[in-house]
Amino acid sequence: MSGPELVATYRRMAAEGLIQGTAGNASVRTARGMLLTPSSMDPAAMAEHHLCEFDLDSGLVDTAKTPSTEWLLHLGIYRGTSAGAVVHTHSLSATAVSLVTDQLPAVHYYITRLGGPVPVVPYATYGSEALAESAGAALQDRQAAILQNHGTVTIGRTLAEAYDRATLLEWLCELYLRAAAVRDPHVLTADELDAVRGQAARIAARGYRVG
Repeated sequence: MSGPELVATYRRMAAEGLIQGTAGNASVRTARGMLLTPSSMDPAAMAEHHLCEFDLDSGLVDTAKTPSTEWLLHLGIYRGTSAGAVVHTHSLSATAVSLVTDQLPAVHYYITRLGGPVPVVPYATYGSEALAESAGAALQDRQAAILQNHGTVTIGRTLAEAYDRATLLEWLCELYLRAAAVRDPHVLTADELDAVRGQAARIAARGYRVG
């Protein structure tokens, strides 16, 4: 059922402003390799038969189809990580952050859901091996990366998880930009983030007891 979900997710990306026009793309891991959205297609017109299947070793299965120009980006991530899905956006706030900093700092503890402060990958031409390599490296210990002067990429065990991380990243970037417009934001320390990671277990262990 990954095909219908992939089409629905791409349409949602457009509806919720994570992409402009036909930009951005999404994919899911398959037994053979990956299933990827096509190039330059109106989200409203996209159907399951337009999706492009790749073999991780040999490449595009049906060469009559035209996959997203970022197929190398997705392929590299699947080869280098255990990701089950990849979402690539051109969301406004995250792209704006890519222009002004080398890292999205820990302005909110929700950033632990992405693995910690989010790196901004140095600019490389879209669809290039250089972009695929640098983004893949950034995702070795993170679930999100910001692509300089470009957009974002998030990963997850499922497509829903990768998409939720894309929307969370956009929220965090908007928060950062709003705060930075007033003054330098307060940033959580590594120790504070470590405390957040263990807090759910500590709360549960307390057993709702007072004292």
